[in-house]
Amino acid sequence: MESKYIEEKKYLDAKKRIKQIKAFYVHVVVNIVSLAIIIAVNLIFSPHYHWFWFAVIGIGLATFFHWLGVFGANVIGLGKDWEERKIKEYIEKNK
Repeated sequence: MESKYIEEKKYLDAKKRIKQIKAFYVHVVVNIVSLAIIIAVNLIFSPHYHWFWFAVIGIGLATFFHWLGVFGANVIGLGKDWEERKIKEYIEKNK
């Protein structure tokens, strides 16, 4: 019974994680298309002033923070494994 619960929890966690990763990649594609349009409009209508850099910086920061939320915690060592390790350390320390 408990094994079935653990398997279902693992499946649901994996499904949630895949959904997060897919959302990130959709975000990246939408940002690339949006930036291409913004750059084209800027260079066609006001080529003497490159205001598209403001959009590049803003969208780049938003994409970075989305990446940080999806992948970054694991890359910098603060992911779920870290949380579990710290919880076990705290429990062992306070016995």
